[in-house]
Amino acid sequence: MNGIKGLIALAFGTLSLGVAEFVMMGLLPYIAKDFDVSVATAGHAISAYAFGVMVGALALAFLHKFKLKHIVIALVVVQLVGVVATSFANSFNILLLTRFISGLPHGCFFGVGAIVAQRIATNGKGNSAVAIMVAGMTVANVFGVPLGTALAHSVSWRVVFYLLFFWGLIVLFSVIKWLPDTGKIPPTTFKTQFKFLKTVAPWLVLLATFFGNGGMFCVLSYVSPILTQFGSLPLSYVSAVMVGIGLSMVFGNLISGHLADKLRSGKVFMYFHIMGVVTMILMAAIGFITPIGVVLACLIGLCLFAVGTPQQVSILHTAIGGPLIGSAMIQVAFNFGNMLGALIGGVPFTFNLNLGMVAIFGALLGILGVVCAYLYQKKYELKCVEIYKQQQLQTSSN
Repeated sequence: MNGIKGLIALAFGTLSLGVAEFVMMGLLPYIAKDFDVSVATAGHAISAYAFGVMVGALALAFLHKFKLKHIVIALVVVQLVGVVATSFANSFNILLLTRFISGLPHGCFFGVGAIVAQRIATNGKGNSAVAIMVAGMTVANVFGVPLGTALAHSVSWRVVFYLLFFWGLIVLFSVIKWLPDTGKIPPTTFKTQFKFLKTVAPWLVLLATFFGNGGMFCVLSYVSPILTQFGSLPLSYVSAVMVGIGLSMVFGNLISGHLADKLRSGKVFMYFHIMGVVTMILMAAIGFITPIGVVLACLIGLCLFAVGTPQQVSILHTAIGGPLIGSAMIQVAFNFGNMLGALIGGVPFTFNLNLGMVAIFGALLGILGVVCAYLYQKKYELKCVEIYKQQQLQTSSN
């Protein structure tokens, strides 16, 4: 029972982080008006958060001597500071700073949370445990982001961050009360944490994440104009489709966790990367047929979150001696991939190309991800999993 409560506490935390990250996309017009900047300039608030995610994730290298539960508590406190500061930001530059602070705990939380979830999971259910933790992020996309956008429209964008602060207090309470003490990572030095990076396997997982996730994000970043301009969907229906995509993400996350417990993690995320590539090619070819375009957009959302849990688990399998560094780097790869996808996906808009090309560019990135995933699961995964299991048994016996 303590294990389930602990996973719920982690899911509460990822829900908070998910809303804090993604809600800004719906708030940009209100931010722009409040601070008298363009919507494009207001978009820097999204970049500031992503930059904070990457910087904060790398800070895990200095936290290996602390208990995992204490790290999680500290991360929740940092996020509380970030969201309350954002709610009171009185200039756009201050807002950028507070968004950076809000992003700092994001990658760390997912990294440490994945290790904790694996430790408190019942035998053979490690992937499902991580999926429960990640579920908070998918729920944020379904309910938190639309609710936040509605509150910004009817009241104020600042109200969203007031509520996030109060939710953060609930997260803090649940982590303190429900999250079991799973100790520290095995004793190591700062230098030896990076030793696993001399091997090929972790780089294949990181590159699969960078290219594969980036390809799918290439399409999802511009899903609204793709559906409305390329697929002729009425603009008024986009919000309903976004809820559908969010629900697909929930399903994709949970089903992949279950499958990865039955099969190998590397195999599962390779299959979903392949599915993502095929779906993007179909989007380019027949996505202009409105109902088909909507279904394909939902499938891309499903694939994007279906690869997350098995990738997070796979990097732990390969990061022997440096699980915190591995967990940090998978978050960096994910966010860099998202940035690359958004950048490449904007090319057809810049050069007035057919919007179906967005999906083609995404598929090309995705193919690179599939190649990396195939090489990892074919040549390295079995050996990595065996070494990881031996280390876990040794840690338990100590």
